[in-house]
Amino acid sequence: MINIGKINKLNVVKQQGADIYLDDGASGKKVRLADSKLPANCQVGDSLDVFVYVDSEGHLAATTKKPLAEVGDIAWLKVVSLNYVGAFLGWGLPKDLLVPFSEQYHEMEVGRSYLVKVFLDDKNRIAATTKIDKLLSDESVDFEVGQKVSLIIADASDLGIKAIINNSHWGMLYQNELYQPVKKGQKLDGYIKQVREDHKIDLSLHQPGYGKVVSLTDSIIAKLEANNGVLMLSDKSPPEAIYAAFGVSKKVFKQAIGALYKQQLITIDKSGIRLIG
Repeated sequence: MINIGKINKLNVVKQQGADIYLDDGASGKKVRLADSKLPANCQVGDSLDVFVYVDSEGHLAATTKKPLAEVGDIAWLKVVSLNYVGAFLGWGLPKDLLVPFSEQYHEMEVGRSYLVKVFLDDKNRIAATTKIDKLLSDESVDFEVGQKVSLIIADASDLGIKAIINNSHWGMLYQNELYQPVKKGQKLDGYIKQVREDHKIDLSLHQPGYGKVVSLTDSIIAKLEANNGVLMLSDKSPPEAIYAAFGVSKKVFKQAIGALYKQQLITIDKSGIRLIG
């Protein structure tokens, strides 16, 4: 099956003059390679990873170039031009991505970036929309606490930062638990911290639970050994200093050094921690 707007693995089946054709070996549909030539060391009979789309004449076409987003993805893309049908976004392909006026909340401006979702219209043409709220859910019963997810940073709110989870749901990163700067459109990994009773989703940039503490204790011991057994960080240190050293919250750091203290591996005082033995 050939998926329009996605990366497909297709077979090179024919070269006719300057035209190169691909297929999936099952549907019988031929796809023209829009690139001027095959990649080096590729020939008829080989397979290629290509992005498939519908060209201006309504035919299937493909390119080995990879776009910044595929159909179903949400991405932070910049407007490169405007005309009478809408705004056009740069997305890594020669033909820019259209956001029709009907898919814009507000008139878009050249040079500005927007969060958009890529979709197929009723004629299988690839387009994008800024109206992503209607395409996302802010409730879930499917995610599990501790589950690793892909996040895209969205807008700030009074509580913290809204983030898009796996291109499908809204979640919240609380301001008092953020120990690193984030910016709108940024992609990063996160974790499901909690699915509340109302099914709203709380997020964390750090893996919750004991497993995180265990891996951090190993990092603390390694850093102590590399610094002659002394580290000028303790449970009294500011959160920013702890995050700069280990990339974790103060709460997680305190749990880790507490575990090391109970194992009699370190001592703790106001100035820092010291390795025993």
